[in-house]
Amino acid sequence: MSIAWSLLVLRVVIGLIVAAHGSQKLFGWFGGGGFAKTVGMLKGQGFKPAWFWALLGTLGEFGGGVLLAFGFLTPLAALGVFASMLMAVLKFHWGKGFWGAKGGYEYPMVLGLLGAVLALAGPGSYSLDALIGFSLSAALIWGLLVLAALVVIIGIAISRQGGSKQAAA
Repeated sequence: MSIAWSLLVLRVVIGLIVAAHGSQKLFGWFGGGGFAKTVGMLKGQGFKPAWFWALLGTLGEFGGGVLLAFGFLTPLAALGVFASMLMAVLKFHWGKGFWGAKGGYEYPMVLGLLGAVLALAGPGSYSLDALIGFSLSAALIWGLLVLAALVVIIGIAISRQGGSKQAAA
C-alpha cells in the first residue's frame, strides 16, 4: 500500500472516531450528554468561561475530526484533534494512570499523538487539500503545535484557579 493510501486510511479512521467522540459532547449523539452537559461538566472542573472551553474542545474534536476525514485544512484540523486530546490527557485522564481500562490516558494520548503526526505529515495525495493546493510549512505547524499546547496549559491553569476558589467558597 502506498503512503498516500495509508494517510487516507489513517486520516479517515482517526477523523471519524474523533468526530464521533466530539459529537457526543456537542450534539448529544451516540449516547452523549450534549453541549449543555459539557459546559456544566467543565464549569464543575473550574473552567471559566466554561462555554468557551466547551466550544474549543467540542469543535476541536468534532470539527477537527470531520475536516481530518475529508483531508480539508488538514494541518489545522489535526491541530484541533491534538489540542483537544492533550487537554483530555492532562486534565481528565492523567491522574488515573496509563491504562484506558482504568480511565487512564492511554487512548486519548494515542489520538492526540496521531493528530500531531498527521499535522506534520500532511493529508497525502487523496485529500481535498491536495486538490486545492493547501499546505502549511513545517515551521508554522511546529509553531501552531506549541501554541496549541500553551492554550491547553492556560486552560488547565485557569481551571485550577477556578477549582480552588470554588473549594474555598
